[in-house]
Amino acid sequence: MSAAETVEIETGAKPAGTVIWLHGLGANGHDFEPIVSELRLPDSLALRFVFPHAPVRPVTINGGMSMRAWYDIFSLERDGPVDEDGIRDSAAILNALIAREQASGVDASNIVVAGFSQGGAIALHAALRYPERLAGLMALSTYLPLLSYFAGEIVDNPAAANADIPIFMAHGRFDPVLPMPMGRMSADRLIESGFSVEWHDYPMAHAVCAEEIEDIRAWLLFVYTGAE
Repeated sequence: MSAAETVEIETGAKPAGTVIWLHGLGANGHDFEPIVSELRLPDSLALRFVFPHAPVRPVTINGGMSMRAWYDIFSLERDGPVDEDGIRDSAAILNALIAREQASGVDASNIVVAGFSQGGAIALHAALRYPERLAGLMALSTYLPLLSYFAGEIVDNPAAANADIPIFMAHGRFDPVLPMPMGRMSADRLIESGFSVEWHDYPMAHAVCAEEIEDIRAWLLFVYTGAE
């Protein structure tokens, strides 16, 4: 598997940690690039943001058109077939990016994994199974994929190194792409399984809003500095 191409931004010298942020279907690594300045992080907290580009692949629900996608979408039916191989392949891409940051000297405990929509599904799948404790997990306008492999514990990773990872989940109440009940059900499933989830919802569609960015900022400050 070839290494993912990325867009990378450092907010200061000697970053204290890394945020790896995956975009949604049909977008690319530049999609969330503007959010770095919008977060208005203090100079005292320098972070490295890594925005990978998803592979280009045909997407079934879009007539087989090729676009950047973390996995194929065969159907919009909730119980329809799922591209399990694509999800696992993209989780491996994310794992490789985490390992790359570790190899560069960043402890796993200082790495936040984040994603929007499809990217959020990969973030959830990979981070909850990563064998070393991560700093945090952010899942925006998304859902927990491959539920058959999630039954009260992460069966793919019995060690459950991230059983107590801080999880930030957010969703738009008027999301027509991934209706909010899908996200809320995923959050509830995580909570029922013992995970700590900070849930937010906003009066928006399948997007990110200013209030959400403020909440993400506060969450990142808490994860990296412990500041409430």
